[in-house]
Amino acid sequence: MRVIALSVFLGLATVGSAEADGVKVGVGVNIGVPAPPVVVAPPVVVAPPVVVAPPVIVTQPVVVAPFPPVVTTPPQLVVVPGSPVFYAPGVSMNFFAYGGQYYSFHQGGWFVATSHGGPWTSIAVKKVPQPVLSVPVAYYKVRPGHVKKVGHEHGCPPGLAKQGHC
Repeated sequence: MRVIALSVFLGLATVGSAEADGVKVGVGVNIGVPAPPVVVAPPVVVAPPVVVAPPVIVTQPVVVAPFPPVVTTPPQLVVVPGSPVFYAPGVSMNFFAYGGQYYSFHQGGWFVATSHGGPWTSIAVKKVPQPVLSVPVAYYKVRPGHVKKVGHEHGCPPGLAKQGHC
């Protein structure tokens, strides 16, 4: 079997390089050499850049209500001269009594309570009775800061000053 394979090889080798009429003819046999591999590269996809905007933070306005007044013991009340309103000269805050209720102008806001110790409820200036609003500033323990701003430092209560009556 080796002899036959060798004979075929030699026969092909002589045939593979023959020359006829000046023309060279060649036959090549490539046995066992594989074809080069086909390389297929994946396509390159370029995505558009991602733009990330900063988050939008919406904040609500903060309304800070003044703290209600604190009175632990019943204060001694004295009538405001020429008025149906009483005030408490022995406490360190604005404290008034009128019509069975207690009123305080405290930290820039008006409060009302049915008892000297509260509970105190914040109220609008238009809900404060006119006699309480008419109490002269001289009977306030803590003078309202806005009284000086409107130019009525002597005797204009904050309720009337806010309404423009002084």
